[in-house]
Amino acid sequence: MEYVKLNNGVKMPLVGLGTWDLNGAACTETVAAALGLGYRLVDTAQMYGNEREVGEGIAASGVPRGELFVTTKLYRRSNSFEKARRAVDESLRALKLDYVDLLLLHEPYRQGPEMYRALEEAYRDGKARAIGISNYDERWYAQFLGQCEIVPAVNQLEVHVFFQRQAFQKEMARHGTAVQAWAPLAQGIGNVAGLPLLSRIGARYGKTAAQVALRFLAQRGISVIPKSRHVERLRENLALFDFALSQADMDQIQALDTNTTLFPWTTEF
Repeated sequence: MEYVKLNNGVKMPLVGLGTWDLNGAACTETVAAALGLGYRLVDTAQMYGNEREVGEGIAASGVPRGELFVTTKLYRRSNSFEKARRAVDESLRALKLDYVDLLLLHEPYRQGPEMYRALEEAYRDGKARAIGISNYDERWYAQFLGQCEIVPAVNQLEVHVFFQRQAFQKEMARHGTAVQAWAPLAQGIGNVAGLPLLSRIGARYGKTAAQVALRFLAQRGISVIPKSRHVERLRENLALFDFALSQADMDQIQALDTNTTLFPWTTEF
């Protein structure tokens, strides 16, 4: 596994497991299986309604807590400082953990700065090793920097070969915020796994198009959290560190960027 070092020195794995639509026994089994394969980052959220199952999967895996990087997120129902404080403890109880490694605001909210104060408190109290935000675009991010005491360690965003966020990544890096990509394979939109360019590049390395798409992001220092229920796909998504794309490869993939979201809801905040 390779890591990105966050602005407080915490190391975050460059590949993790997303769980956004995993529920019930399937969620628990997938988390346990992924950890058994070598995953060490698991991403969940209160909005997903599966923190309890994620926690059960973590427990079932037998992997020592100190080896894991667990992320969760608070959302709009916790739209005040006090509600967010309570929500932090609710997440910890559901996960059956004493702390999470990364605690995020799930989306931009008018009450976001107030909610984030609860995240800052959780960080200072040792309930979160790092804190940050999710789905904050350039405008929201710039505004938020003037409203928080602790610079977000991470901004979890839609990032994939069709929406690469190159300039925004550089701007956030100037302030000390790392990028993590949700939907790094575009959730099947645009058939990333079948793109001829990625397939041709992958053939030279003995890799799939999807692995090339994920490696492209990881090679830029972007942590990726693809989701899959299938063990073979989980194994493939993790196998990104035994090859490196050439600069020519990177340049060709950059040409796929449309600089446009595939998920219009992200523009509605």
